[in-house]
Amino acid sequence: MLRKVVKIDQEKCDGCGLCVPSCAEGAIKMINGKAVLSADNLCDGLGACLGECPRDAITIEEREADEFDEAEVEKHLAAQGKPAPAHQQAAPVHQHTGGCPGSRAMSFAPAPQAAESVPAGSRQSQLAQWPVQLHLVSTTAPYFQGADLLITADCVPVAYAGYHEDFLKGKAVVMGCPKLDDNNFYTQKLTELFSRSEVKSITVLKMEVPCCGGIAVAARQALAASGKQIPYREVTIGIKGEIKG
Repeated sequence: MLRKVVKIDQEKCDGCGLCVPSCAEGAIKMINGKAVLSADNLCDGLGACLGECPRDAITIEEREADEFDEAEVEKHLAAQGKPAPAHQQAAPVHQHTGGCPGSRAMSFAPAPQAAESVPAGSRQSQLAQWPVQLHLVSTTAPYFQGADLLITADCVPVAYAGYHEDFLKGKAVVMGCPKLDDNNFYTQKLTELFSRSEVKSITVLKMEVPCCGGIAVAARQALAASGKQIPYREVTIGIKGEIKG
């Protein structure tokens, strides 16, 4: 699949090794005095190691690479006698994966809110997971298992005022913009998600503008490629916030 992974410039690397402990997944090791990426599937591509290199030898590149594999990370660390990263260890409320705090996978229940405490015009968030961007979610994240999946074009929550209550409530969600991103990547990522997770239903929310149809095309192609029979529907939102169909 096409995704972001660490790239280490061997010409710039002076072998200081500062990047090695900064990688919670143990994806970087020293070979012949140089830092190298052990395996693509051990790198989450989030770049926690970038700021540790004094020679700026580490960058993030987008290329064909194996998907980040949390199970392989655990095996890799266990073989070295190291514990799983703290964000992958069990916690009473959250389930964490990944390397960057802002992109670690979390599932949680929306906080209840008493009706009398809600100011006029405000609404309770119905988001029950993190992250939500298609580029960042893991296709094997636990919150996708047995979930009703909502695939949302980025602009929909801004245009449609009742997004949380009318669509997001009780669902797992992924978001993207087919105008700004590679729609082939969306198709590939969604195919993996449908194939690896027992999604119960799929709802695609898109804007009425023509370019936004790409996210629905990606979802339909991915569903066909997965070979699964999953209930599917599309909803179009107008630029003035109305449901068009």
